Amino acid sequence: MSGEGEGDPRNDAAGEDELQDEFARAALTSEEGVHPRLSLTRVHVRIGKRFISVWWLLPLLVVGAGLVIAAAKIFASTGAGKDFIAANPCVPTSPAITPGVPAFVIVTHLLNFFFMVMIVRAGWQILADHPRLYTKLHCTPDSEWMRFRGPIPKDRVWTAKDDAITLTPLVGMPGGRHTIGVARHWHFLFDIAFVINGIAYIVLLFATGGYERLIPVESSIVGDAASCLVQYAALDLPNEPGGYVRFDALQQITYFAVIFILAPLAILTGIAMSPAFDNRFKWYQRLFGNRQIARSIHFGAMLAFVGFFAMHMLMVASTGFAKNLNGITLGVNEVDLDGVALWVLAIAITIGFNVWAVHFSWTHTRILQRISNATVGRVMDLLFDHYAPRAEYEKKDISPYFWPNGLVPTSEEWRGLHEGDFREYRLKVGGLVENPVELSMEDLRAMAKQDQITMHNCIQGWSAIGEWGGLPFAKLIEIVRPEPDAEWVMFYSFGEGGEGGQYYDSHSMHDLRHPQSLLAYEMNGEPLPVVHGSPLRLRVENQLGFKQVKWISEIEFVRHFSERGSGQGGYNEDHEFYGYRDEI
Repeated sequence: MSGEGEGDPRNDAAGEDELQDEFARAALTSEEGVHPRLSLTRVHVRIGKRFISVWWLLPLLVVGAGLVIAAAKIFASTGAGKDFIAANPCVPTSPAITPGVPAFVIVTHLLNFFFMVMIVRAGWQILADHPRLYTKLHCTPDSEWMRFRGPIPKDRVWTAKDDAITLTPLVGMPGGRHTIGVARHWHFLFDIAFVINGIAYIVLLFATGGYERLIPVESSIVGDAASCLVQYAALDLPNEPGGYVRFDALQQITYFAVIFILAPLAILTGIAMSPAFDNRFKWYQRLFGNRQIARSIHFGAMLAFVGFFAMHMLMVASTGFAKNLNGITLGVNEVDLDGVALWVLAIAITIGFNVWAVHFSWTHTRILQRISNATVGRVMDLLFDHYAPRAEYEKKDISPYFWPNGLVPTSEEWRGLHEGDFREYRLKVGGLVENPVELSMEDLRAMAKQDQITMHNCIQGWSAIGEWGGLPFAKLIEIVRPEPDAEWVMFYSFGEGGEGGQYYDSHSMHDLRHPQSLLAYEMNGEPLPVVHGSPLRLRVENQLGFKQVKWISEIEFVRHFSERGSGQGGYNEDHEFYGYRDEI
């Protein structure tokens, strides 16, 4: 078999301690000071054709806030303002509400805070891997509406992985650079916990009749909320009994929006970043405009959650800190420091867990990966694995730019093949098959050819539409006739992985039989460019980009991917602790 030797995943699997040290060295230590860190001065938004630092927008926000306060004070002091406030009480008196904070609200409220801290921190780490936000599917550099680092260099090949930025562990989970695999484990683990917690809350809310405190049922609440807003903006806090008794109108509308609009929006836009779902149901991402708009909305939802929490705590502090905390931690309407003590304890536990989680991420990454594979991986399979991709696009949809990724092969074998226009190239297909073959590019082109225009989804967050031409993998399966116990297929590349050694990955036979699973030798009507995998690359459209092995040298049918490499499914799964199947 070609490629056997140093770094060969079939006979040279690295030890777990070695991989753990390699990961920490590559993602944390060696990146220190080399790549830019996230900072406010590097965050820019595009206005027209220019990018403006958000640093310069902060003074405008301060001036704007001052103008709003002044306007609210002036309006509230006028006769019309006083009449409006009197006619629209900030705290409505109907419908009748039973005072109190149920135990299930206390528990789910505290759990929600704990979960959201982990989700947001891991979300920042995921964003750092491709720190650009777009409104178009194509993700062409300089077309983004917001970016967290400067423009890409024009004097060399600049891959999407090169573009990632470094994040401090104080902000990101786990911190470092290109730790997206670990961040996704934390993000999805706590996403699932967040959803379960939210469902439990809503079920109990309606089962106990508590929804009457939260869901607006009278149209007059709009005017009441506007009255509240004027009073809050004028820094004249309305005289209210507190959330233990009932919410004011603005609180009620805000809490309703966060629970029944913002949270579902965050979940639904997250699903819109699933290649399995988008490439099956093209209409779904269009509910938000497209996949990249959904990603931007997802980011906006995160900012809204953070902003809501900050404002929420500000109001808790300004309207009776001790009394409010007693209500939400103990369910009592009293003024003492018991609730404050419990709140401090909850903050301490959250901080302590985050410190532990960062340390655990760097010292026991494989354990975290296995926990995630056994939970998140099973949920993903249940939700997305049975969807065979079928969405296709038109030629006019092809992206003008397709981010390159991966290391172009440097071996003498590949260089020689490339210089000879791959006339001597032979694709070796073997393993658990009845008919092992070696196929030249001429052989491959002589077989049944399929063309498809599909959307590529990278784990980093960018997307692109390309036209691919090549051999349907189902046809290759027919030719080699796999043995009954061959359930997985390994793909080996001429290229190296980021930490050295041959790049490889695996796919299930189930996915490879999908109609859009393709051994592609053409891109956009031309032979594959070098940076995109010539002479041959894989397309499996229900999976993310790192699974689409480029520069394929060999294909091997196996019982299970655990038989190769370090047993996790592929190079990035072994070395960077990705999930073995990432369908979102």
